[in-house]
Amino acid sequence: MTDQFAFEYPSPLDGYEGLDPLPVEKTEDGKSLRNPQHGIRSKAYTEFPDPLAKDRRGGFDIHIYHFQNNPDQVAFARALWERIRREFPELRIYDFFDRPIGPHPVAMFEVNIFTPEQFGAFVPWLVINRGPLSALIHPNTVETEEERNHTQRAVWLGDRIPLDLRVFNLMKQRQKQRELEAEKAAAAAAAAEKL
Repeated sequence: MTDQFAFEYPSPLDGYEGLDPLPVEKTEDGKSLRNPQHGIRSKAYTEFPDPLAKDRRGGFDIHIYHFQNNPDQVAFARALWERIRREFPELRIYDFFDRPIGPHPVAMFEVNIFTPEQFGAFVPWLVINRGPLSALIHPNTVETEEERNHTQRAVWLGDRIPLDLRVFNLMKQRQKQRELEAEKAAAAAAAAEKL
């Protein structure tokens, strides 16, 4: 489990300061509160909020897991993979992996979501049709905080499957190594120019 205090969180009310208090009047059902109507829908209906990626990666990845040594789960997962490809051809769907890959400790396949409309259509569909399989829904953010996106910001359908988080540390180490090598190469090129 991720330490929830390891991250900073902006105030949910940023941009909504200094407004009149909300009414406490109930709706006809006697339970829910009447919200003030202002005729402007949230932009979140049509575009993902920042810092979600709006590029070729897509705003969300959905990993649908199956235990590769369980023939019933493999068969169900393969059928679900085919159904998704047929019913949601606009989504990006990857290969059907028959083994663990990356931080994913069991076999899975991945679906990418690019718009709130796709998210709103596919996730409820998956809630009903995922059968015995678990699914990880995680955002892709412009900061590329992969570990946070796969943990603190993630949502699970079904049982949570512990991820191999050391993969993210290895990725960070490789990135730092590439940056150091690029700095050394730039320094060597600058020194060579001075000669």
